[in-house]
Amino acid sequence: MEEIASLLKKIAPEMAQIIEQRFDILKNIYYNQPIGRRALSAVMSLSERPLRTEVKRLEELGLLEIEPKGMRVSREGEALINRLENFVYFLKGLNFIADRIKEKFGCEDVLITPGDSDVDETVKSLMGKEAASYLRSFLKNGDIVAVTGGTTMAQVPKGMPRLEGYEDVVVVAARGGLGEKVEIQANTIAAELAERLGARYRLLYVPDNLGPEAMESITSEPRIKEVLSLIKRADVVIHGIGRAEEMARRRGLDESVIKKILKNGAVAEAFGYYFDSEGRVVFTTTSAGLSVNDLKNVRKVISVAGGAKKAPAIRAFLKYHCPTALITDEGAARKLIELEGGSTDE
Repeated sequence: MEEIASLLKKIAPEMAQIIEQRFDILKNIYYNQPIGRRALSAVMSLSERPLRTEVKRLEELGLLEIEPKGMRVSREGEALINRLENFVYFLKGLNFIADRIKEKFGCEDVLITPGDSDVDETVKSLMGKEAASYLRSFLKNGDIVAVTGGTTMAQVPKGMPRLEGYEDVVVVAARGGLGEKVEIQANTIAAELAERLGARYRLLYVPDNLGPEAMESITSEPRIKEVLSLIKRADVVIHGIGRAEEMARRRGLDESVIKKILKNGAVAEAFGYYFDSEGRVVFTTTSAGLSVNDLKNVRKVISVAGGAKKAPAIRAFLKYHCPTALITDEGAARKLIELEGGSTDE
């Protein structure tokens, strides 16, 4: 498949572009169906005229179905999307970029989904699906899986098919909550992932932005202590990486503290730790759950983050700790190589 993609790019680069565009159209319709052409145009930032031509052709090929409520991907179209994912991966040269990132940072595995989640929300769904597939490749009964929260992390359970045989797996929230939308809280993600796996779950009912005294009081409660002990024994950790200022504001930190964090050069946040561009810890918050220091004792660490704007944050975290696997998107991966002074050309 890699050789075919390489040959196609050389002999018919215009065909490669058409394949990529039609894949993007099918993918966006699939994750937003039913959807009208005007709404799809807005989602993809693509003018209606060329979109109309491509949609008509995809319908003629039997890959789309037009209904009163909007467009849907046909069964044949769904099958094609799944088969095209790997081909588009090689068509875009993402295998080459993944190898460069592994060489630069020493990650065992780097998985890149086509697109940029900063401009295309469906790419987060693809990252979630990739993370779920990677988890399934090694997960075994008896494992403790700790997960953090966030919009991209929320796509991981959605990308996991319903399975059986993992009754002795325990999924737990790796951190306390930030008081945000319930659907992107670590507790919700842990419960949904456990339900998909047919596994058990434990929740952590601790806010993640309490003062030291309040935090000590809550975490001394027997049931909370039991969950925290479970988290510290995690075999697998799946977590996101945030941009420093964005995460500081999401945590509700005082403006004076945010200014201090940024003055110290923080560009990234994970597990309540803030990192500068060279991966040095410059600030920490009082919180319950897993810390970055615990990662060295975890069998498999999966970092899931994407979007070109988040590349500096991803780079900073990778300089601090190289996870077992980085699951990211094309936008972040290309920018990551650029920040390292490299080229994304094969």
